[in-house]
Amino acid sequence: MRRGKNVKLGREKVQRQALYKSLATALIDHGKIKTTSTKAKSLSSFVDKIITTAKKQNLSARRELARTFPPKIVKKLVDELAPRFNDKKGGYTRVIRLGQRKSDGAEMAIIEWT
Repeated sequence: MRRGKNVKLGREKVQRQALYKSLATALIDHGKIKTTSTKAKSLSSFVDKIITTAKKQNLSARRELARTFPPKIVKKLVDELAPRFNDKKGGYTRVIRLGQRKSDGAEMAIIEWT
């Protein structure tokens, strides 16, 4: 029986955390990214927690985000993205499925802000 949305993605814990960090940084920087649907679904819950932390908009939240992300990304999170979602309680991202990739048949998706 499966519990939760966390998927191992064929990686060890440290590698998985690095993957989430790089995907989240790209999503915050560009607004939307194209990746596999499994990574997009897993990234969605990871990013939702980050936005919830950024919505607190205090020094403690900034420091918590600064442990994971560079200063440029933290500034964009707290100053631009968090105010956009002040009235929402969750569901900050949207995953749109695209179909299979030609080379290996992996299911592709776009993840973007709502």
